[in-house]
This record gives sequence, structure tokens and C-alpha cells, in this order.
Amino acid sequence: MSTVVVTGTQWGDEGKGKIVDYLAEQADIVVRYQGGSNAGHTVSVDGKEFKLRLMPSGILYKGKKCVIGDGVVFDPEVLLAEIEGLKKEGIEMADYLISNRAQVVMPYHRLMDGLEEDSRGQSKIGTTKRGIGPCYMDRDRRIGIRMCDLIDDEVFASKLKNILEIKNRELELLYNQPPLNYEKILAEYREYANKLRPFVLDTPSYLNKAVKNKKKVLFEGAQATMLDIDYGTYPYVTASHPIAGGVCVGAGIGPRRIDAAVGVVKAYCTRVGEGPFPTEQLNEIGNKIRNVGHEFGTVTGRPRRTGWLDGCVVKYAGYLGSLDYLAVTRLDILDHFDEIKMCVAYKHKGKIIDEMPANLRVFGEVEPVYETFKGWNTDISSIRKYEDLPEQAKTYLKRLAEVADVKIGFVSVGPNRDQTIVCTQNIF
Repeated sequence: MSTVVVTGTQWGDEGKGKIVDYLAEQADIVVRYQGGSNAGHTVSVDGKEFKLRLMPSGILYKGKKCVIGDGVVFDPEVLLAEIEGLKKEGIEMADYLISNRAQVVMPYHRLMDGLEEDSRGQSKIGTTKRGIGPCYMDRDRRIGIRMCDLIDDEVFASKLKNILEIKNRELELLYNQPPLNYEKILAEYREYANKLRPFVLDTPSYLNKAVKNKKKVLFEGAQATMLDIDYGTYPYVTASHPIAGGVCVGAGIGPRRIDAAVGVVKAYCTRVGEGPFPTEQLNEIGNKIRNVGHEFGTVTGRPRRTGWLDGCVVKYAGYLGSLDYLAVTRLDILDHFDEIKMCVAYKHKGKIIDEMPANLRVFGEVEPVYETFKGWNTDISSIRKYEDLPEQAKTYLKRLAEVADVKIGFVSVGPNRDQTIVCTQNIF
């Protein structure tokens, strides 16, 4: 195998950064294929945490080429700040590329994201207000600015002028806001362009040549299946396609070039923002999961909603993404529970349903059908072999694999690279 996709199977925050970082050691190239700076990956190396927003997790290894793909909405201000922060930590920052087709997040995107969210009142969707949705909207309206436009001074000046006329009218008429200054934005973004121009490339051509030459390419997604714009809990979703299929349009790789897909599963469930969450625990169990797991947003710091593992969600992600393996993270957080539950089916109005409800009224009404497992009440953070896990933990994992119909490939028992149990060798 030479190409592997890593995607989230729940509502994000599953620990994808750690799994990508672990697999990146075997890869030649690591590619981020969708999303924007609203998503954060936390990677722990030798006890030190690195919080990444746009840069692929492979950047923490020397000699790995990191690619920000076409499907990413790219905020140059955020990336440059991230680069400076990584440099201060001694990370070399020469091996990265940015797609010339990536859409650029502009100041009006961030401003309008916040204004639109505030205008929703009680119907807020929980956006991070970082301009991601408005940037994707402008792409679809065909008034977006791409990286190839940004690094062409003449094209950028002309496009910005025309677009800002539209945006300033919208700001005035819809939100009673003053106009944004053309010259100020032009100067700011030209400075970004000068710094980033050497790293901008036709990345689909680069990646397809790499795959043809048998380079090992690892694709990482942000967010997760239940936040997919089409297949998630719409409208409480992100504005892109985190599912494994999103890599084809987000990186310019054909589906027959994908060799394997890994779905990352947190051993319990969390979500940030609004929307239905069948296994949510609004009680002491939920508080304990949040506190033991330190469940607060990487980018926003917001407390995450918490609950028991939802096997129906993982099963859904499994068939949407044609997942070959599950990477189960944060199993060690369950060390502290006498009793553990897993949702294995949904019941609606007294009947078991065998699908993921698209109708949010129905999804909000489903009752989780739980199976209860005995806890292991022992520290598993130093275990490195699957067979050495407590029997209760292995029973829990085996049942997850059965419900999801996907094999267990990896089990994480702590934040560091070496706290990873490998159940399948040679994924590349």
C-alpha cells in the first residue's frame, strides 16, 4: 500500500492528530485535504504538546513533505502565526506546500461568520466564527479568491476590488456595518503573498506523480463524519467533506488511488456546538468523562459535550468511508470507571431502526440501546501489546469492532507516540 486516509468517525476531537503523527513516521508525504483553521489537532511528542490548526501533523518529523490541499480553506494569517510558533519550538519549516487552488479566507469571511451566527439567536449552529463557512460559500458563488490569485499581484488587486464592493454592500444592508478598507486589506494580503509564494504549487500534479512513483502518502482530514456537510447532523455541521471520500476532491486524487482508510474512534463520545447527541450524559458521568479526559476544545477552549461511545455512529462512518481499520483513542480515560456503556442500536417509538436518521427531529428522539461492560479499573497507559490489555478492555474493543463491522487496527492508551498498541502491521 502507498496511500492511506485517516478520518474521524464521530463529531471530531477523536485524536486524529496523534494517529496521523504516529503513521507519518512511515509516510513520505502528509496531506491535509479539507477544512480550515476551525479544526485543531493536538500532538504530544516527548511530553510536549503541539497544537496544529492548518499544518499537517507530519510536520513534527524531519524530512516529511507536508501539503495543504485544494479542499482546505486557507487562512494565511493563521498559518504564518502557526509557523512562527513551531519555529520557536525548534521545528524545521521548509518542507511544506500549499495548493494553488486552495480558497483564501479573507477578513470579511471572519466578520460575516460572526455576524451571521449572532443573528441566528436561539438557532445558532455553533460555528467557531473563523470564516470557514463563508469562504466555502464564496467558492460556490464563484467569487472566491484562490492562492493562485493571491500570489498574482495584478489579479488579486482586481478581484479584491470587485469582491469588496459586493461584501461592503452586504455588510451595510444586512448588518448595518461600516465598509472594509480596500487598501488596508490589499497591503496586508500582499505581505502574506510575498511570504508564501515560494511554497505555492499545483499540488494535484505533485501528488499524483508521487503516488505513481510509489511514494507513501498519508491523507488527514479535519472534523469527522457526523460533521460532514452532507452526511452529518445538518445543519449542525462543518462546511466541507471530512469523510474518506472527501480526499478525492480535496486533494485531487482519484478513488482508485486510495489503498486504505483508517477511522479514528474515541473510546467514548464528545461533540462541540449544537445538534442532537443520543448518548450525551448530562450528569455526573458526563462531568467525570470531561474532567478526566480534559475535554475542552483545542482551538476554542470550549467545554465539550460528553457521553458514552455510540457504536451506531461508528458503523455509519465505517460504511460511508469504506474503513479498513479503526484506531481507538483515549481508551485509558475509561480506566477510571466501574461500569462502561456502549450504544449498539437506536430505538425510535418502540422500534429498532437500522439507519442513521437524516431528520433531526427523529434523531433527537432516538433512544440509545446500551450494552453494559464491566470496567477494568487499572492503569493501561504502559501497555504496548494488545494481548496484555485487561480482558474487560479487550471485550469492549471486540464488541466495538462487531458493531461497526470494522477491524481494530490501533489502540491508543495515552497521548505520546509510544503509547500506541499496533494490531495491524505494515499499513503502508
